[in-house]
Amino acid sequence: MKNVTRLIVSLSLQGASLDVGELALNGKRIFFKFYPSFLDTGLQLSPFKLPLTDKVLEPDVPIFDGLFGVFNDSLPDGWGRLLMDRTLLSSGIKLNKITPLDRLSFVGNKGKGALCYRPATDDAYSDSDMIHLDVIAAEAQKVLSGADTSAIDHLLRLGGSSGGARPKILVGYHPASNRLLPFSENLPVGYEHWIIKFPASTDPHDIAQIEYAYHKMALDTGIDMSECRLFEGQNGQKYFGAKRFDRIGNQRLHLHSAAGLLHDNFRLSSMDYGHLMDAAFRLERHVQAYAKILRLAAFNIYAHNRDDHSNNFSFLMEGNGKWAFAPAYDLSFSFSSHGHHSTSVAGESKSPGRAQLQELASVFGVSAVDAIIEQVRTIVANWGHYADTCGVSSSTKASIRLVLEQIKD
Repeated sequence: MKNVTRLIVSLSLQGASLDVGELALNGKRIFFKFYPSFLDTGLQLSPFKLPLTDKVLEPDVPIFDGLFGVFNDSLPDGWGRLLMDRTLLSSGIKLNKITPLDRLSFVGNKGKGALCYRPATDDAYSDSDMIHLDVIAAEAQKVLSGADTSAIDHLLRLGGSSGGARPKILVGYHPASNRLLPFSENLPVGYEHWIIKFPASTDPHDIAQIEYAYHKMALDTGIDMSECRLFEGQNGQKYFGAKRFDRIGNQRLHLHSAAGLLHDNFRLSSMDYGHLMDAAFRLERHVQAYAKILRLAAFNIYAHNRDDHSNNFSFLMEGNGKWAFAPAYDLSFSFSSHGHHSTSVAGESKSPGRAQLQELASVFGVSAVDAIIEQVRTIVANWGHYADTCGVSSSTKASIRLVLEQIKD
């Protein structure tokens, strides 16, 4: 295999296509240079780490294998990375020979957000393929277990650009007919871009219902989320789905994770909710950004979502360059491998609570912190209602309630 040494980066943003610049590989170092025509637009793709300049740029930290965080955001991680690696290995390609530019070339125009890469790997695909959720779930488990499966290529096309540990696919969903189509950048009229998740091998059998209940709880606390629902397979199994917020119809929005924006290694993160509050204010330029992040922090504390790492927060940029904190996602009951919150709260990650939230509120001038806390606590205390409404099993409901009741104020 001949490695890709140069990639053209383009931006497909709300119907407009702009060439941004070029990525170049020199030895093990990756450089980037904007095109003069893109500099003239004034659009800031990554305001903190990728300044608009005519100079050749190189990242200040090596955490993304030599890429700037904004380009690393285009690469799949977790499930998508597993599928990509399995596909490359099955083609006889050694993974230690693959560079980040090779991976971006493989993503091409099929990645998250609005960034695209040329040359892209050709990937023949038929939109006539049918979506069978139960079959996909079974094949996903085979991949997770390391077993051979003839469906890897199919799974890669359906969810190869996705991130996160749980198996997932990208689909077109037609709400009026309840019909699903395989992923395509240009869906037929009436179809919406959605993502559907499948259980990982360590997940409880009702993980979809748990996440859906958390979605309902989060909405009632005032947290902004994209539309979500449960999909049902032919065997009655439920699967959690969410409408993609980086798509408006078939038009794309620029998506940037907090990890990529701040150059934070989310697996060994040093990020605090205070950093996220500061970033949100600098991008949105409105003090309401502070309360928005503080409310999300309170929910993650009292609902015991400890998988709150920097890759699970994102920002969106519209075609006019306006930024906003993206709708919340991946909110569910969870533990972390180290027993702490992945993002600290005023420096505390083991057992943050009211004192840390009040400290952040004091620093950033959020006067309504006690009202936010009480609203979140009241909603989360009613976990049993949400669990029953969304079909969570009685045993799972009880085990989660036990943990939630032990969280200190």
